[in-house]
Amino acid sequence: MKPASNAMIDGLKSQYFDLDEVGDAQEFYHSRGWTDGFPIVPPTPEAVQACLDWVNMPANEIIGIEPVRERAIDAEKLAINAVMAGCLPVHFPAVVSAWMAMLKDEFLLHGTTASTGGCAILLILNGSIRQEIGARSDFNVLGSSDRATSVIGRAIRLALINILQVSPGAIDRSTLGHPGKISYCVAEDEEGSDWSSLAESRDIPKEASAVTVLAAGAPRQIMNEWTSKPEEILDTYAAEMRANMRNYSIWSGNYVVIMPLQHREHMRVAGWGRKEIANYLFEKARIKRSEWSTVGKGSVVRDKGDTEYCALPSPEHLLLVAAGGPAGGFGAVIPPWLGTKSQAVTVAIGACIDCEPPSPKQIK
Repeated sequence: MKPASNAMIDGLKSQYFDLDEVGDAQEFYHSRGWTDGFPIVPPTPEAVQACLDWVNMPANEIIGIEPVRERAIDAEKLAINAVMAGCLPVHFPAVVSAWMAMLKDEFLLHGTTASTGGCAILLILNGSIRQEIGARSDFNVLGSSDRATSVIGRAIRLALINILQVSPGAIDRSTLGHPGKISYCVAEDEEGSDWSSLAESRDIPKEASAVTVLAAGAPRQIMNEWTSKPEEILDTYAAEMRANMRNYSIWSGNYVVIMPLQHREHMRVAGWGRKEIANYLFEKARIKRSEWSTVGKGSVVRDKGDTEYCALPSPEHLLLVAAGGPAGGFGAVIPPWLGTKSQAVTVAIGACIDCEPPSPKQIK
């Protein structure tokens, strides 16, 4: 739990509050702003230590340094928040690796958490860890599909709140936000897809589990069940990407396309894979600045009306994810927060890729 004395308990360094009732713990945590508004699991020393043991990390191991505010993120604090979110030890490696990815400079963590734009941190899971933790990739994949993705996503948000003070009105200055700021985690349906996984397409070895993190807007659901032609199906996805460029941000970045089985099957029959889909959307998801005048933004068109903007800087920037239920001509586009200023990052779970230990002067 959170601290009432500075005594070390079972090797942990956080203070500990000895509360008699679960209800008391809920009110205690809520009253101090340590929650996301939902009930939490009291982080007992035993539960916290179990998470640390699972990843073979001492409590004081530094996961990384937040680049802007130069705050150290240690394993114990992450474990406390993971337990609070409902994580079991088997979920904790995904939480740790997601934070390693979020702390990369190219992710721009401070910007994503402080912006008025209200993005959330989307996690996409690949590899055998999906089966190990019981993550589902089919029904209600962008909702409460299973325990694992729900608690892993929530652990990210609670750690932001309690370690970096990313609370509404404090660091978090979101005008609106969206429900993904509670939990935003998806597991890819690798078994139901002929494609290589998203992680493989981003240079992670096939045998490794991985997590991709992205500062992302809310899902924009599309529907097209009246055709089997890949071009026509993808025209619907491209139209939603263009709509985001008109209504929210014109800047290109890592767009996510969630494609369920019915649309994937049409792609498979036609011989379309990741490359063909990405190339098509790269060409089709474009607008001219003059189109802003059709959505009330004519005052900022000025003399740049003929300038063309593409949703994707390149086909490789598309994050194509096989996931969703088996029936229905539905799909989703998840837009990026701030173009290429915040980039998607993929890391192997349980491995430290391109990591450098923090210097003593970085740890405060």
